[in-house]
Amino acid sequence: MKIIDAHSHLWLKQDTEWNGKPIKTLKNGRSNFLGEEVQMVPPFMTDGVNSAEVFISNMDYAQVSAAVVTQEFIDGIQNDYLADVERRYPRRFFVCGMCNYFAPGFCDEAERLIANGFKAIKIPAHRLLLDSGRIMMNTPEMMRMFGIMQEKGIILSVDLADGDMQVGEMKEIIQEYPDLKIAVGHFGMVTTKGWQEQIKLARNKNVMIESGGITWLFNSEFYPFRGAVRAIKESIGLVGADKLMWGSDYPRTITAITYKMSYDFVLKTGELTDDEKAAFLGLNAEKFYGFEGLEIPRYVKNMSE
Repeated sequence: MKIIDAHSHLWLKQDTEWNGKPIKTLKNGRSNFLGEEVQMVPPFMTDGVNSAEVFISNMDYAQVSAAVVTQEFIDGIQNDYLADVERRYPRRFFVCGMCNYFAPGFCDEAERLIANGFKAIKIPAHRLLLDSGRIMMNTPEMMRMFGIMQEKGIILSVDLADGDMQVGEMKEIIQEYPDLKIAVGHFGMVTTKGWQEQIKLARNKNVMIESGGITWLFNSEFYPFRGAVRAIKESIGLVGADKLMWGSDYPRTITAITYKMSYDFVLKTGELTDDEKAAFLGLNAEKFYGFEGLEIPRYVKNMSE
């Protein structure tokens, strides 16, 4: 089965801030995250470097053919590194550019990213809710950017705030730009009230849902994440199996589980059909992002087997 990760992250170093608070790489995989020391990546990443090479090693081990690399403000803007990653590994990665939406002029920035070859633009929309106020996604400059993206066939990758808080803005964007391809992340923040409203956005022809972070959201019940499986099944009932894509949210999620565990709970469940599993784990992302010529990494048995 061809497996594609529709939501992952890469960075060389975290050294940024969000909402006036710092995010900075420490040691042994830890970071200062908004004033708190947290295990940001697995402890064997002692230098905190979350590189493409380490990810490819994890992908090969888990037999994942390719990955979409999204972005987040808490990691800092990674456009230069991600452009280099896609240049060096074009068959393994599809990367998203990201702009500074907190300052005027980001639409021009998006145009430059598109001109430089980025085929998707990321908005971590849940991070637009600041102590100082909320940045709306339907402002004139945002809407102008979406119009340019629709015209040029650029994908919008977006993570929304809990539940249906930003669904109204998304509906306006979709109505104004029906041909804009959109991937909504974090499976609608599935453990929060009103998450189904985010999923229902995929009833529009060019909107997809990806599950990046779903194991984090169901971390309290842990593997084999039966609640996550039920949510996937419910979402298939809401929008159809052809509208959903698997995403891991690598590397943060693998502080608790292995990379392979972030999808094999789907493979092993009896609640989904083989066709549903194949669509969710790879076929939908292959079509939506336009991956071509993908290979399935060969299986290498564990020494302990």
